[in-house]
Amino acid sequence: MRRPKPTEVVITVGLLAALGTIFSGIAPRVTKWEDDSEVARHVFVNIPDPLYWLFYATSAVMLLVVAWLVSQRVRNYSRGTADDRRTTKANAHRRMKDFRAGVWMRTLLRDPAAGVMHSFIYFGFLVLLAATIILEVDHQLPEGLKFLHGKVYMGYAAIADLFGLVFLVGIGWAIVRRYVQRPYRIRIKTRPEDAIVLTTFLVIAVTGFLIEGFRIALVGQPSFEKWSFAGYSLSNLFDGFAKADLENWHRAMWGTHFAAFVAFLVLLPTTKLRHMVTSPMNMYLKDKDRPKGAMKPMPNLMETELETFGASTIEDFTWKQLFDTDACTICGRCTSVCPAHATGKPLDPREIVVKVGEVMARTGDPRVSPPVGVDKDITVTADSVFERITSEELWSCTTCKACDEICPVNIEILDKILDMRRYLSLMESDFPVELGNTYRSMENSSNVYGMNQGERGDWAEALEGVDIVDPSAVLEHEYLYWVGCAGSFDDRNKKTSRAVAKLLRRAGIDFAILGPSELCTGDSARRSGNEYLFQMLAMQNIETLNAMGVKKIITQCPHCFNTLKNEYPQLDGHYEVLHHSQLLTELVDTGRLNLVGASFDERVTYHDSCYLGRHNDVYMAPRKVIGSLAGIDIVEMPRNGTKGMCCGAGGARMWMEEHVGKNVNVERAQEALATGASRVAVACPFCYVMLEDGVKGQGNEEVQVQDIAEILVEAIERGERAAAPASAAFDPGL
Repeated sequence: MRRPKPTEVVITVGLLAALGTIFSGIAPRVTKWEDDSEVARHVFVNIPDPLYWLFYATSAVMLLVVAWLVSQRVRNYSRGTADDRRTTKANAHRRMKDFRAGVWMRTLLRDPAAGVMHSFIYFGFLVLLAATIILEVDHQLPEGLKFLHGKVYMGYAAIADLFGLVFLVGIGWAIVRRYVQRPYRIRIKTRPEDAIVLTTFLVIAVTGFLIEGFRIALVGQPSFEKWSFAGYSLSNLFDGFAKADLENWHRAMWGTHFAAFVAFLVLLPTTKLRHMVTSPMNMYLKDKDRPKGAMKPMPNLMETELETFGASTIEDFTWKQLFDTDACTICGRCTSVCPAHATGKPLDPREIVVKVGEVMARTGDPRVSPPVGVDKDITVTADSVFERITSEELWSCTTCKACDEICPVNIEILDKILDMRRYLSLMESDFPVELGNTYRSMENSSNVYGMNQGERGDWAEALEGVDIVDPSAVLEHEYLYWVGCAGSFDDRNKKTSRAVAKLLRRAGIDFAILGPSELCTGDSARRSGNEYLFQMLAMQNIETLNAMGVKKIITQCPHCFNTLKNEYPQLDGHYEVLHHSQLLTELVDTGRLNLVGASFDERVTYHDSCYLGRHNDVYMAPRKVIGSLAGIDIVEMPRNGTKGMCCGAGGARMWMEEHVGKNVNVERAQEALATGASRVAVACPFCYVMLEDGVKGQGNEEVQVQDIAEILVEAIERGERAAAPASAAFDPGL
């Protein structure tokens, strides 16, 4: 059987819902089942038959309209390419966990003020919707099965009123936040539709209570209705109204309430209010078939018949990337943490999502409303995202993943940026001039510095016990130490390489290096869109490693770590990869690395590497390494862990100049210096260079930037020197 199209599924669901609504209206009039309990609520009190039938008929029609509008949006998602987000036995548990996180507002509560406000609105609305459905279900049941009476009804009434007030407070809070407090990230994207949505919700909440108040007054304020504490209190205000006036006001409020609900149904698929449905769905779809730090794989570019690479048109994105644009809440949290945006660069991550959605909406067949209101003077004339997105925006990105990490509904922003970079680099050769030099160095010299490959192992000449292995022979050592380009050629990072080697030798780790046979992993090429160059380098490395039978790899560079661990498997390179911070933590914990007598009586602040932290969730290992030293005082910068500030080097920005705004590394260096630390600890060669340049640029020569391995070696050797005079003074022969 042919699988139904997504649009057909949506229309079918809408049709079934409409038919169910019609049946719900007809059935009670045919059966005439009523609840005769003294403590109960009769539905449609004071509502004449014409309004009764208008309610059910309009509701059925509106459900069909909503289904049709949603199907048009789904048709636009279908323009995208395949993306395997199927639910399987392996990922079902994770999917439900992610879904619960979205539904229970856990991700939104990272920002307490906005999170609590949204929780009030969201849970208030859901409980009120559930209360309405429960009332309608009870309305359909035979007398013997009706349950909404007695104490059940009283509890039902109290809960409904409580959450009605919660909903009303949430709406009021949202209005104050958007139009009085006006935080920057919200203010710059406030549109007329926001006022319409909030007003509609406000009318629903207020008229709901007024309907209840007039109804209770109309039926004589029975004592059990005191459980409807809000409505009962309002009914006291109407004491003395004539019965005819109560009837008229009740019907007027009921009609207004229903009209507001109809407006809500129209707004749901046509404005950003749709995120009430799409955001939880997007959370459910979070789990994907590749590691968190890996880019979307591409076919072998030396063999493929593809005529275009990367993403430039809507059809080049995956359906999930297009669905993202409708799941976006336009909250601007991604904007608030973007290092490029914070330092005056053209990039605003939220705009990337919104602009892709805008092009999708305006070039669809049929056209649909954009994710958020757009100035009428802005036009889209072709199915190309570059009508709205500039290359300057994309090249400003440091690929730090802060936008993805903070997004409360799991919008995959970085993937979109990287796919568009692939198009610019491979199809248009539209990349910064400095990158051209880096590409040539990687292609001609197999390293980003353009240095002689024969010098790759020179950093180890002064050390004993560091073997440079023959790539044509089987590796007989337990670990291969992958030094990386920076660790091999950059003078500052050579010190880290020596420190790591010393620590491995002290712990008795059996390791070797490739030396001249180690090529750049290709991280900078891939993150800047040059997939061809990445594959060329990666395949050579994989061929060498597989031929040698390499199983375990140690890296000191998070970029090498991420590429070897998460991306080489896409090209059949499967290895157990450890960052040196992870291995050092294990060695310290197991006692293989003796820290007795090692102390470091200084104040140290640790800078999180984006590719170690947000891309691979390694946050504690580097902290444990230096935290194991006696006397050390570790102080955190305000932005740390998942909220850490990028150094500015990721996404090949290491090799590009910053011509606009404040330098990212200066921003981060100033934050590090503000802690009063005498040392800035890093676990990444790029962070090392960027932060040291940033610190020195502030005229501070006293604060040192060092890798955690250097700090560890210094502490150990300092302890040994302190103990040496005491041992020399003791002569057992005396």
